[in-house]
Parts: sequence; C-alpha cells; structure tokens
Amino acid sequence: MEQNITIMLNLGGYVGVEKYGYVYFIFLFSLYVFILCCNGIIIFVIWTHKNLHEPMYIFIAVLSLNSILFTCVIYPKLFVDVLSNEQTISYERCLVQAFFFYTLTNSDLILLLVMAFDRYLSICRPLQYSSTMNTTNVSIILSLAWFVPAFQMAVTMILQSKQGICNSTLEGFYCNVKMVKIHCRAPMYLTAWSLFNLITSSILPLLLVLITYIKIFVTIYQSHGEVRKKAIETCSPHLIVLFTLLSLISFDFTIGHLDSILPKSINLIMSLQMLVYSPLFNPIIYGWKMKEIWKHIKGLFLCCKDVEMNKSQYV
Repeated sequence: MEQNITIMLNLGGYVGVEKYGYVYFIFLFSLYVFILCCNGIIIFVIWTHKNLHEPMYIFIAVLSLNSILFTCVIYPKLFVDVLSNEQTISYERCLVQAFFFYTLTNSDLILLLVMAFDRYLSICRPLQYSSTMNTTNVSIILSLAWFVPAFQMAVTMILQSKQGICNSTLEGFYCNVKMVKIHCRAPMYLTAWSLFNLITSSILPLLLVLITYIKIFVTIYQSHGEVRKKAIETCSPHLIVLFTLLSLISFDFTIGHLDSILPKSINLIMSLQMLVYSPLFNPIIYGWKMKEIWKHIKGLFLCCKDVEMNKSQYV
C-alpha cells in the first residue's frame, strides 16, 4: 500500500527572523493592509462611477484585482513564517504558490500589452476604437489574460512536479524561479517548455508593447499641442507601471540565478521588491496620474470628511 509522503522545503532566505520576527510581522502586515486598501479604492471608484466604465479603466481595475490576489497568495504565508521557529513549506504548496505568482505576473504583462493597444486605437485609430474595444472583445481579452498564463503555468508546474528533488532548501522566502535549483536535473522537454513560456509570456508581449508605443509616439509627435499633451498624460502612467514591472521581473530573474554569489541580505532586499512595488506602485500611479480616477478619489475622501463633520455637529 503506497503512502503519500509530504516533502517539506526549508525557506532559507530570511535574515535575522529569530531576532526580528515581530518587526518583520509589523512591517509586512502594514504593507498588506495598505496594499489591499489602495487597490480596493481603485476598484471601488471604477466600479461605482459609470463614466469610468470604459476599457482603459476596466483594465486598470483588473490590474488592481490581480495585485490583491497576488498579495493574498504570498503575504499570509509570510506572516506565519516570521512568527514561527521554523520557516518551511510543503513542496505541493510551493508549486501552488509559484503557479499563482507567475500566472498573475504574466497576466499583468498581457494587460499592459492590451492597454498599450487600447491607447494606440484611441490616439492613432479613433474611428475604429468603439467597434474594436466593445464589451464582447473586452470580455474575451480579460478571459485570455487570465486563462493563457494559467494554462502555461499549470503545464509547467505539472512537469516540475514529476522531477526528482535533490535539495530540500529553497534559498528564498517565497516560491519563485529558485525552485529549479531544488530539482536534480531538468530534462530537455522541460527546458524547452520553459523557454517557450519565457518567449510567449514575457519577451513577445514586451516587444509588442514597444512597437505599439513607438507608433503612438510617432503619432503624438505629428499632432498639435493639446492632443499631444492629452495623449502623453494618458500614456505616461502605463509606461511607468510597465517600466516598474520590467525592473521587478529583472530582479526576480537575477536573484533566481545569482543568489549563490549575492549576500543573503541583498537577496532579501531584492526579493522584497517584487512583493512591495508591483502591488503597491500600480494603484498609486494610476490613482494619482489618471485625472478621472484622482478626481473621484478626492471626491470620495471629501465625502467621508463631510459625513464626519456632520456627525460631530449632532454629538
């Protein structure tokens, strides 16, 4: 009779967690709440204002939803680890965490590509915008933005789960590309599939985004002052978010392959970038730089302030 054996992995990426566990917890929990609040406000504002029910704002709301899901997948396990004597995770749970980690990250890349195409249509092909970015097409795009990365990562995780494990220590504090180092040896078909995923989920979308924005900026350059100003205002938040995500993906790739030669403290700091900046930076940039969203956010807080003042008058 076969017995199911749970393989436990040691998370070796923490620094001084025995001494500073509560400091870690307070820092991470504060970030967790702040990230949920910032992204929740963006979703609430877009959901409750009909003038924001346009493709560009819907994609922004989905980016915020991805950030919330990303945070909920990673942070609760961190809370447990920093308050525990041992930092471990089962191999199966590590696969699930890695699945959601890269599915949501790749989904963000697809959404940023679609948002670039949305801006291209709006600025360069305005007459085609309504017919192309209709409700049906937007629904299909959103479905593909989740389904395609999920399918690719599901196949990757299934193939990885069939590989032998020769190292029980994961040099990190969450499950990412470093998982390849705990396996004995990756077969050729897994390497080929991983390369295919890298090209289709990262390199190709980035090239398409680059080509799209080159066309947009050519059109902007040929436009008059007011059109140019408005186009730059709507494109700049997307470019800032795209540049941030690219930097974070580069960090993730670097620490995944160079962790053995980097100091442990540097590994920790670089790993934290992915968990902090991406889910936190997006709502701040879009909430601040997108005028329509910022206007409604200010209105929301002014409304809350007026309610508090009215309550105080009756007390």
